[in-house]
Parts: sequence; C-alpha cells; structure tokens
Amino acid sequence: MAQNGNVVHELNYVLPNRFYVEIDSELTASFMQCSGIGFTMKKNSYAEGGVNEQERIYLGPVTYSDVTLQRGITDSLTFWEWAYGSLDPATPTKRRNINIVLFNQAGETMQCWTLIGAVVTGFKGPQLMANLPAQNATAAIEQVIVSYEGLRIQRSGGGGAMMNLTRDASGYFGSN
Repeated sequence: MAQNGNVVHELNYVLPNRFYVEIDSELTASFMQCSGIGFTMKKNSYAEGGVNEQERIYLGPVTYSDVTLQRGITDSLTFWEWAYGSLDPATPTKRRNINIVLFNQAGETMQCWTLIGAVVTGFKGPQLMANLPAQNATAAIEQVIVSYEGLRIQRSGGGGAMMNLTRDASGYFGSN
C-alpha cells in the first residue's frame, strides 16, 4: 500500500521463454519449450441403489504423461550424466528427482514441478551448421523426453528443498 492510502499493484511478470532443469539443487539446463506435464486417473463409476440423482466415483491408478523439453542448452556434466545414464547397460538406470522451474523477471521461483524418479526416454540433438561461429561452450539440445514416476507441484519457492525425496528399501519414492 502506498503512503497516501492507495493500493499499489505490483506486476510479477513470469518469463515464459525459459524453463530450467534443476538436478541436485543446481540449474543444469535451460529450455524454451516444456509440454506434457500432467497425469490422468482411471475412474470407475458406481450407481448406488436408491440414489438416482448421482453416482459414486472411485479413482483408480494414476498415469503420468511424458514431459517434452525442446530447444535447450546446457554445459552441465550433471545433466549429461543423468540424460545418458539409461544407455549404459553396466549400470542401473539413473532415475533422479528433477525440478522444472519457471522464474519471474526478478529471479524468484514462480512455479516448480518436481518429477519424481525421472529418466530420459528420448533425445534429439540440434541441426548442426559448420558456417555459424561458436558463441560459447554450451551444447544445444533440440528435444528431451522425460518419463517419471510421480509429480509434485509447488506454486512458488520451489527448487532445491524439494530434492530430498529418496527411494525406500522397496525401491519406491515415499509420499509426503
């Protein structure tokens, strides 16, 4: 509120052109497009006897859709180790809890999606052109497809603190 008693509306612009991937509390990659974050639940309807104006809905198992990140850059070894971890037959698949973070113009977290047990299931490199000068030492990525086992969404203040989910002895990530 301003000193003259009038309400001041401060705009908090979200920067929609960058989605950052955070692994182990480190921003490891930046992408211009992110799609597919979501889930569906199977529903079963049951008509209860004597209740004609409504039906009961029972929820079944949840299915998470794949996330597609497009047009990105990274120079992080952590990101590449995670992305290529599923290709090495000598090591178990490297599932990680990752955050996809959206910031506002002040650098504050506006939205954070935590993908639990995430693994890369698809990758496309960029179109390479030899006549363009190299701007820096980052590697371009055309598309990364990520599959995951669970989802947490936090409106603001997300990020590193949400990375503390670990698998239990049975191999599952615990619920909060």
